Amino acid sequence: MAVSISAQRAFGATGFDVSVVTLGTSSWGPLRAGETSAERDERIARLADGFFAGELGVTAIDTSNIYGGSRSEGLIGAALARAGGLAPGQLLQTKLDRRESDGDFSAEQMRRSIEQSLERLGVASVQVLYLHDPEHIGFEAAMAPGGPVDALVAMKESGAAQRIGISGGPVGMLERFVRTGLFDALVTHNRFTLLDRSADGLLDAAAERGVGVHNAAPYGAGVLTGDPRFAGTYGYRPISAEAAASLAAIQRLCDEAGVSLGAAALQFSMREPRVHSTIVGVSDFARWQQTRALAAEDVPDGLWAELEAVRPSAAAALDAGEHGVGL
Repeated sequence: MAVSISAQRAFGATGFDVSVVTLGTSSWGPLRAGETSAERDERIARLADGFFAGELGVTAIDTSNIYGGSRSEGLIGAALARAGGLAPGQLLQTKLDRRESDGDFSAEQMRRSIEQSLERLGVASVQVLYLHDPEHIGFEAAMAPGGPVDALVAMKESGAAQRIGISGGPVGMLERFVRTGLFDALVTHNRFTLLDRSADGLLDAAAERGVGVHNAAPYGAGVLTGDPRFAGTYGYRPISAEAAASLAAIQRLCDEAGVSLGAAALQFSMREPRVHSTIVGVSDFARWQQTRALAAEDVPDGLWAELEAVRPSAAAALDAGEHGVGL
């Protein structure tokens, strides 16, 4: 039985509730082919206004200082101003980012990042603030005294963020952060899907500590939608031969059951109890309606065991060999 897109779950021990799907905004900046800036902003405004008005059926929105070429937060802020502020139960989260021009990941850059974010969003604080992609400097540098993690903790203490989290790729590194006990929330991406379970150990570690969990990229960066544009890739990398063979088997089983591949991929994440919300990035209202349809599609209970039987081995995972991998 499908889980309603509007269903609410406790977001770990944060004190917040979240809808089982979160609106992702990483693609809110770029222009589409033949599109003007005004048309782009109108397209995004329709979606953003729909979120804050409660029309999308979800209560959480995820962004970052650098999403959409650093435009996403401004577009959210404009919609939030039109709505007169967050409605009760809505959750807004953003992320501290390195300076893209030179990779600066210093505490000073983290302070610039939050100042820019709060100004663009038009708020005095955010409910959840993440350190974003610390794999660019590694665990030790991120945790060094006076470094970016110290800056993030200080932002929680000052009230710029009510809760703090860690967001990134490699699961072994993320698990080390989770095990420090400093973080209230986690975003993992591409590592807990129909084709990759390398986040299994990470999800266990988060659950043990009451960490709120967002699972992003349930479609493996597109290939699990069935869209031919993403054929041959998984998680922004060339797909391995083993994963490609598993994907073909998954597609066949879905076809035989009369289930779309995208519905199976999305609902796989939605039905996982250790995942409190699944981040789905869309940049227009029509695509969001497609997301709602995928979430509501009927997936026979027996199909899940069949899909499990053809998933690839740990050796095919993005983070194969890392500490924390558990397939």
